Amino acid sequence: MNDKINRTTTAPAGLRQWLQRHAGALLGRLLPNNCALCGGDSDDALCPGCTAQFFGPTAAIARCPRCANPLPERPEHSGSALSFGHELDRTPGSGPPFLHGLDAQLCGSCLAEPPAFDRTLVAADYALPVDQLVLQLKFGHRLALAPLCARLLRDAVLSHPDYTLPALLCPVPLGPRRLAERGYNQALEIARPLARSMGVALHARLVVRVHETAAQSSVTPERRQQNIAGAFAVPDAALVAGRHIGVVDDVMTSGRTLNELAATLKRHGAAQVSNLVFARTPPH
Repeated sequence: MNDKINRTTTAPAGLRQWLQRHAGALLGRLLPNNCALCGGDSDDALCPGCTAQFFGPTAAIARCPRCANPLPERPEHSGSALSFGHELDRTPGSGPPFLHGLDAQLCGSCLAEPPAFDRTLVAADYALPVDQLVLQLKFGHRLALAPLCARLLRDAVLSHPDYTLPALLCPVPLGPRRLAERGYNQALEIARPLARSMGVALHARLVVRVHETAAQSSVTPERRQQNIAGAFAVPDAALVAGRHIGVVDDVMTSGRTLNELAATLKRHGAAQVSNLVFARTPPH
């Protein structure tokens, strides 16, 4: 009788222990995850194969350190330094201080018209199939992809040992109308986990959008500067003055929005402005 009682009382404890050990695997079988890019089974939002193919070391390309546009491979006997990028002047005190010591090149566009921002770091090109991560996050309400984008962007940032992390991060702000339509700011959703993982403070309203503008993607290239001019303001200049500010966004296309935002920060005393962007649209 006592033996029967012991068996019935110890069985639930054994079952609990089994569930504790195997609950994760059981849940994974009942609710399998799929890779956001290839659709295959994956324990993470991105499978190891897609991570290696699109974000691994072999996927890295030479980019302009200022705007992150790809740099063409320069022939051994190139005739024009401007057309293939120009080696930085290593003379002490010359050039922007953020570039001193970099074994990098500036593209011809940044040499001809230096932007207001000082550096741009990206995780990948905005091209198939990586663009699907942004589209699903931005228009498909798949907010669970924001931490993935943040992790991939963090890895890209930390792969540059020459880069000094900003003192403060801020997202590119949305206007009130677009924020109400979408329900969230995808740049802020990326910035939150990015700030935590890098140990950098985040100020969600460091910069505000004071003019509701049309989406830059809906405006012809000739009108993009006019569309975004004067769109931003800094409510508290004391948070900006003398500091390195990191601006977080999901996609950088023409760079006009980020340039206007950087110019606004510089007018309020920012010492340096970096763009930390998940994906960069390749030049056409």
